[in-house]
Amino acid sequence: MAGTAADVARVAKGETGYHEGKSAGHWNNKQKYSGSVPGLEWSDYQAWCATFVSWVFQTAGLAKGSYPVTASCATATNWWKQRGRWSEYPAIGAQVLFGPGGGSHTGIVIAYDSDTITTIEGNTNVSGSAEGDGVYRKTRQRRDSYVHGYGYPDYPGGIRSADPTWKNPDPPSEEDNMPTPLEVWGYHGKLNGKPDPRDAYAYLRDTEAAVKKLDGRIAALAKQPLTADQVAAIAMAVASHPALATAIANTLATRLKD
Repeated sequence: MAGTAADVARVAKGETGYHEGKSAGHWNNKQKYSGSVPGLEWSDYQAWCATFVSWVFQTAGLAKGSYPVTASCATATNWWKQRGRWSEYPAIGAQVLFGPGGGSHTGIVIAYDSDTITTIEGNTNVSGSAEGDGVYRKTRQRRDSYVHGYGYPDYPGGIRSADPTWKNPDPPSEEDNMPTPLEVWGYHGKLNGKPDPRDAYAYLRDTEAAVKKLDGRIAALAKQPLTADQVAAIAMAVASHPALATAIANTLATRLKD
């Protein structure tokens, strides 16, 4: 992975529904994340929300030294502040810290609007406790006093933030989103160690089929406005497929002219 905010959001969301272990009928903080993060092996059977965040950043491919590796929310808070990567405003892919001094609980921001933040949090539960049983997707109020602030990883290309003082990255141009010839020819792999021409045909065929299917869905959606969550979900989906994103944009442009 490239270690982008989209990678972090994808990894975090993929863990939703995971539960810690049980002993004698009780949740026991035994989980898979501590043993997978070098230096945090000792934290198994301990409160693990911060360990989960460290694991997500590591698994998403962030460079070492660009995020705090810790099982402590307070330590993570201080780490971000000392490096000038702290804000009171949410950002996609930011680490959110909760409680007095940011020392109570933590998670990953995957979306936000004017009133709420959507997060993926480890060691919480349905009610949003700081000592729960698994990984949950939560929606919390941005201005709740429980929200202490946010740590911003130094993502390639920047981080998109609600902070008016933070320089948001420019959106990618259409050229930036286009696949290279090598990416097209390598769509399905190689034949005898060399690019297989059949890959290009498969790539074009699959993309054409996807666009035709999308065209029908656009016609249906034209009578029904999208919700903010649906727009965010579509944006996340096409972000992982640049050529399809370009095709979607072209299809929409054509329909708007009709």
